[in-house]
Amino acid sequence: MAFESRLKPPPRTPNCVSSLADPGDRGHWIAPLDIAGEPAEAMNRIRALIEGMPRVRIEIAQDDYLHAVFTTAVFRWKDDLEVQIDPDAGVAHVRSASRVGSSDLGVNRKRVEAIRAALAKR
Repeated sequence: MAFESRLKPPPRTPNCVSSLADPGDRGHWIAPLDIAGEPAEAMNRIRALIEGMPRVRIEIAQDDYLHAVFTTAVFRWKDDLEVQIDPDAGVAHVRSASRVGSSDLGVNRKRVEAIRAALAKR
């Protein structure tokens, strides 16, 4: 079965990163997360890491897909984080995007890289 993405493509604004963006689009593209072990176990590890982050609410949690909403501390803006397991490729595709504004000052990229670093420690 071919991988079918549930992640939205990135908008034109620079406030989103996605592992499914064109790799030539350096502003939007970010590497997917490497996963080890069974896909459902990998998603459980990713979910536990995300739940431990500040100001987050899990909206959808399935064996192969997760949608979380982060709320910024000062202005209470919402950022969406989506993770979808691609078992054949052995990765978790990610998309992190601000709902409002144009620039995110790199927050979405930093969030995904923090998850990547935490996964590497486990």
